[in-house]
Amino acid sequence: MSDQTPLVPATRAGWGSRVLLWCAGVAVRASLVVSPRPASASEPLLLVMWVHGGGWVGGSKDELSGYFKLIASLGYLVAGPRYSLAPEHHYPTPLRQMMQVLDYLQSSAGRLQIDPDRIVIAGDSARAQIAAQLGALVTTPGYARAVGVTPAITAAQLRGLVLACGPYDLALARQASTPAGRLFFKALLWAYSGTRDFQHDPAFAAWSVAGNVSSAFPPALITVGNADPLRPHSELLADRLRATGAEVDTVFWPIDHQPPLGHEYQFDLDTQPGQYFLDRMLTFLRQRLAVTSFPEREPR
Repeated sequence: MSDQTPLVPATRAGWGSRVLLWCAGVAVRASLVVSPRPASASEPLLLVMWVHGGGWVGGSKDELSGYFKLIASLGYLVAGPRYSLAPEHHYPTPLRQMMQVLDYLQSSAGRLQIDPDRIVIAGDSARAQIAAQLGALVTTPGYARAVGVTPAITAAQLRGLVLACGPYDLALARQASTPAGRLFFKALLWAYSGTRDFQHDPAFAAWSVAGNVSSAFPPALITVGNADPLRPHSELLADRLRATGAEVDTVFWPIDHQPPLGHEYQFDLDTQPGQYFLDRMLTFLRQRLAVTSFPEREPR
């Protein structure tokens, strides 16, 4: 086990004032941007782009708006892009769209007052896989060509990844813990890949991020609950990253933790584990984005 995580006293974040802005001009639908202050402020904001979950076939950025506002209240600009969903749109369309979002945010850096040289990409559930792929696309030699996606940012701009409860390996997808789980995951990947025989489709093989990482992979914070059926994916990715010499930090809860922590446990801020991961993530953001002056979260 990579990290025997202790519990800490629960805290509640102060909300502060935010401004909601809608981005436009990208091929995907508008992206929600949450800023901690009016756009007339002079100092550029550090960018956190969060790719929401939903199994490649659903989900919405709006479901995470409160979480985005919480992060933004501490001094970040948070972008929550929308993207085209399967089965109407197939892999690697969302990857191309996320690169378009990054390109748009860079071109609008002056208007939105973003520091385009300090970016963290985060993702949860299925979209943690997309966030991880974005990291590999800008750091693993030859990977962007194999996937067919042109990076919109450089490795130097991408300061880190936050990966929560994601799937990262096709072989593990075939080994889900229950028959129902295997059938469910197969249906999702069939929809996303566009082919029933996705396991033997050469064009889809690069989906397995765990097999396409290098020592240059962005520093990553990876978490998963002890009762999450996708836990083996996070453990494998962390092991592969360490084997390459990449920088990785984990919040992996003990197998016997009670109560059991299921899929997407991190969003339940009424629990100590949810609060603990939030604090670890905010520390990761400060360290990776080299920020020392952000306000501390207010105690409950």
